Amino acid sequence: MFLNKYEKLMEPYHIGTVKTRNRIIKTGASTWSWHEDELHMNETTKSYYEALARGGVGLLIVESPTIDYPAGARWRARYRIDNDKYIPGLKELTEVIHKHGCPTFMQMNHDGPWRVHLIPGESPVFPGPPVAASAVNLNAVNDFNNDVPRALTIPEIKEIEDKFASAAVRAYQAGFDGVDINAGSSHLFHTFLSPFWNKRQDAYGGSQENRARFLVETIREIKKRLGQGFPVSVLINGIEIGQYTGIDDKECLTAADSRGIALRLQEAGADAIQIRSQWLGYHIAYLPETLFYPGPAIPLKYFPKEIYRGRRGAGANIKLTAAMKKILHIPVISVGRFDPELGEKTLREGKADFIAMTRRLVADPELPNKIAAGRRYAIAPCTACGTCQSPKSIDGQKARSRCRINASFGTAQYTIEKTDKKKKVLVIGGGPAGMESARVAALRGHEVTLYERTSRPGGALPLAALVKGVETENLPAIVKYLKTQIYELGVKVVLGKDADEATIEQIKPDAIVLATGGLPATPPIKGIENPIVVSNTKLYRMLKTYLRFASPRTLRWLTKLWMPMGKRVIIIGGDIHGCELAEFLVKRGRKVVIVDKGEAFGEGMPEHLRGLLLPWFRDKGVVMVSRVKDMEVTERGLNIITKDDYREFIPADTIIPATSLQPDKELIKKLEGKAGEIYIIGDCKEPRLIVDAIAEGNRVGRAL
Repeated sequence: MFLNKYEKLMEPYHIGTVKTRNRIIKTGASTWSWHEDELHMNETTKSYYEALARGGVGLLIVESPTIDYPAGARWRARYRIDNDKYIPGLKELTEVIHKHGCPTFMQMNHDGPWRVHLIPGESPVFPGPPVAASAVNLNAVNDFNNDVPRALTIPEIKEIEDKFASAAVRAYQAGFDGVDINAGSSHLFHTFLSPFWNKRQDAYGGSQENRARFLVETIREIKKRLGQGFPVSVLINGIEIGQYTGIDDKECLTAADSRGIALRLQEAGADAIQIRSQWLGYHIAYLPETLFYPGPAIPLKYFPKEIYRGRRGAGANIKLTAAMKKILHIPVISVGRFDPELGEKTLREGKADFIAMTRRLVADPELPNKIAAGRRYAIAPCTACGTCQSPKSIDGQKARSRCRINASFGTAQYTIEKTDKKKKVLVIGGGPAGMESARVAALRGHEVTLYERTSRPGGALPLAALVKGVETENLPAIVKYLKTQIYELGVKVVLGKDADEATIEQIKPDAIVLATGGLPATPPIKGIENPIVVSNTKLYRMLKTYLRFASPRTLRWLTKLWMPMGKRVIIIGGDIHGCELAEFLVKRGRKVVIVDKGEAFGEGMPEHLRGLLLPWFRDKGVVMVSRVKDMEVTERGLNIITKDDYREFIPADTIIPATSLQPDKELIKKLEGKAGEIYIIGDCKEPRLIVDAIAEGNRVGRAL
């Protein structure tokens, strides 16, 4: 019965001559795990793709190696395929994918007009100018096309067609079952397809036939060299929207124009078409939930009718895909924040032939296998936090992508080995760090007991959910997943009771994992005890009391009706916590001022979300005061002195310190000598982010 619920999603299908195991496709999205200098496949990349293949995905599309170096590349964290010497490395990758019976395509693209200085602080791969159909640029903060490109000549177009076809031949020689051409976003091919970008007066500009010519000729050349039986799928924008930057949508690629181009691609030999959408000046619309963060990209009444907006970005391209499917006889692939339920519904309604995912498979590569086994409840949730979109340097190593829920992502450790020596493990604290360490320790075969002093596991996640909301970034889903996992694995869970010295004497653990979380900190500010201040301690205690009787979703709704604070609020602290609190309060009608000792606001946030929130603050009248060296609370507000010795009084009804928690070291000293192994993790070691807590819990669980 459970299998029938996802019958269409798990049904085998085909793209050209390639049979897929089911209708779930991993897209060609970047993982930042490669480098231009590599000739062989590194273990991090191999482990990631092998995990996906082992996890049961229908088709794996490997992210774009560079086909035209250096002009076609905008960052160095990519493999290359512009020379035969790169074939052996890619063959190493196809071998680990095929080992698990999974077909794989290699995506190809040319970055075209993306700005030369794309990565701050890193020398550009190509000094520029970038190339495109025409010398058209877009001066918008959130777009990647700020440099004026140079228009390609016809001989250069022919050269690039040859480079794509040669790369396809190398992909075939490396063992790929097909290739995928990325003609979406604002990459090179799209600048030819779109009337906005393409102002040419020759055979490659003007009419729809001419604008599609470059891509059509490339498909035909690949088919000529490799035969009609070698599949070629193509990713295109189903629509291009200009309103965000004040450009008339009629000047852009319309949905009707895109459908006409798709027919031409089908005639040229394309075996499948993947549909997404493009917003000029809003590059990150490929993450469709960002269209609604922190508010709609444009007023909802002006949203194009072709964009589905019923689920805050999930399935945003369904209408575009459905319209394509009515006119094409080749498979149509839909992409955009799908979960298994929405994917199944879309397939059953005949609006797509395949469902493309990446982030949900990053969160849990075993998603397809778990669906097939009737274990939907066991799938690790993707909360659309954006962490995987913000590569970060960890412990001085090169920047890598991470996943909040899947600590294996960005590492070469995708399997958890059974232990040779079973231990008694006591985990103290039921937050994300504690539950993850208990989960991994249990998977390794240890006897695990987890103590949580409150009546519910989750630590500070329910409090964070109250501020963040659950519509997109569903933190309670993390709690539910980890709770389900540890119970299923046989972890003994004791709630509502402190683990004290008597408890330790009774259990006699071989290893103790201390994950009791952080404590609210009171910043050393003169006048901080004034009644106008809602202290962290008071706020935490109050919210935890409320959460005993209502879910974060319900309590969040109730805050729209009443909150115990005035209309004018000063937030002390401008990092991720202060900024997210400010967003929450603005949406509840508060006039907000954020003050911080540093110079940057939103630290800790993924850069693309920070880039959306700070302009939204300015639009909403949020005042951000940086470089504050001294402050004093009065009964009417806050006196501040900046590093430039500027003095100001800011009136307020309520002041909230949004400073970081402090480590909870109360139990640490008492544990000395109580077990052979003692580990301190999560906020009780050093307050950080959820991704850090889960990563640390995972690492310690593996070390036990």
